[in-house]
Amino acid sequence: MKIIQADVVIIGSGSAGMSAYRAARKHTDKIAIIEGDQFGTTCARVGCMPSKLLISAANANHHAQNTDAFGIHVNGQIEVNGQEVMHRVKSERDRFVGFVIDTIESYNPQHVIKGWAKFIDEHTVEVNQELRIESKAFVIATGSRPRVNEEWKILEDKLQVNDDVFYWDDLPKSIAVMGTGVIGLEIGQALSRLGVRTEIFGRTENIGGISDPVVLKKAHQVFESELNIHFNTIPKVSLENNKVRLEYANTVDYVDLFLAASGRVPNTDHLGLENTGVQLDKKGVPIADPDTMQTSVPHIFIAGDASDQLPLLHVASDQGFTAGNNAAIYPNIEKGLVRSRLSVVFSEPEIAVVGQSYRELDLDNTVIGMVEFENQGRSRVMLVNKGTLRVYFNKKTKIFLGAEIFGPATEHIGHLLAWSHQSGLNIDQMLEMPFYHPVIEEGLRTALRDAKAQWD
Repeated sequence: MKIIQADVVIIGSGSAGMSAYRAARKHTDKIAIIEGDQFGTTCARVGCMPSKLLISAANANHHAQNTDAFGIHVNGQIEVNGQEVMHRVKSERDRFVGFVIDTIESYNPQHVIKGWAKFIDEHTVEVNQELRIESKAFVIATGSRPRVNEEWKILEDKLQVNDDVFYWDDLPKSIAVMGTGVIGLEIGQALSRLGVRTEIFGRTENIGGISDPVVLKKAHQVFESELNIHFNTIPKVSLENNKVRLEYANTVDYVDLFLAASGRVPNTDHLGLENTGVQLDKKGVPIADPDTMQTSVPHIFIAGDASDQLPLLHVASDQGFTAGNNAAIYPNIEKGLVRSRLSVVFSEPEIAVVGQSYRELDLDNTVIGMVEFENQGRSRVMLVNKGTLRVYFNKKTKIFLGAEIFGPATEHIGHLLAWSHQSGLNIDQMLEMPFYHPVIEEGLRTALRDAKAQWD
């Protein structure tokens, strides 16, 4: 068996792994980046980008069918061509993937190794039982995969995960979506708006990660008025006459496909971590220091969806850079950039959490400001006046702590709030910022004024 030496071994070439490679490359040329699956990143291939392509098509159809209130009447039938929808999703997706592959191909070819890596000990990985690499430091950046319950596998090819959706050639006529988190909500609403009969199921009453009860109540009202959502419900599934049979709440239904969208599992279970001293959490996921991405084994670092941190692309990129840099300069360690939390769900209305979520607050020491969008000027003009925004401040210092948002322009308002949070602004400083008229962002000012009034 061939044995080679390295300073840094990066396992995984997704967003976190590529960022780790760029960082490590600044310090050493003795690098190996190992990929067992496809090149192209989860985001570009089956995540962020293709899902937004599907959502954009869905919203175009939805808006085309809802113009009467503006006095614009569409005469004639609006047709959704599923094959054309999926052709654009896949072709644009492939374009994004191509950019990523071009980047990988620009790496030193001696650094890129195709195969599955497994730890033999804390300083050695074996690839495909053919190659051993001994290294001073490692970065685990193996990403994640969809979670699939064993009882669903009886459905065979009728069982789908979100990765499968973006390889469809056409849209199904009906589908059941298990999950009301980010993936289930985004894809479920998109398919429904594209004319697919869609039944969405949630284990709890959660929607898109909202923890603020006031915001969650509004989200329930809005989504339940548009979508077929069944909360606190896990259907019993089986195959019958080439259909998926659903049993729930004294109801029997049949759909073409069943989409498992109830979370993702880190790809760390086949890495041979039992041959290292890496400490795992109760779910079996490696625990990392968020400032350095260092595991309990000092020279093994981890980044992205494989870690116990927030599974978002921009977070994975930052973590990858931190992990790659620290692996390359080990035993020296530097704190990396940890930005304020900003997570967005691209449903309509959109959902965002900035900074501390409601569940993380000390409510006795928190002032909460709120706005309802029903009567917000620009939102009414655009007929997108649905939702609630709640902002949180420290009662003593007036420092902005965080927010939960459900409403129009949420991705943009979220950025304003994330910048405010990372800058450590207080309520007075935020109200000194400019707000143009008429814009949806004026709703944020209303929420800020609501909070300020509680001190005045």
